[in-house]
Amino acid sequence: MKKSVGLILIGCGLLAGSLTGCSNKPSDEEMKQLNDLKAEVTSLEKSISDAEVQKAALLRSIAEKDAQLTQCAQDKDALQARLKSMH
Repeated sequence: MKKSVGLILIGCGLLAGSLTGCSNKPSDEEMKQLNDLKAEVTSLEKSISDAEVQKAALLRSIAEKDAQLTQCAQDKDALQARLKSMH
């Protein structure tokens, strides 16, 4: 994902460079666009990071539930075995 974000920035930089022509200094509008893009990239990277943290938490929760389910199945089997031995 970081690779594609970098490619977007490079593409935007090339686009901005082609629009400026021979000018050495970017216009105020171009600087605003660049700053807006940088802010968007930062926001998207934070969203990705937050989503990865949430995914890890969900995976841990699933693993805990699976462990509980396995334990319940073992307890059920043990109880059934005891009931059969009583009869």
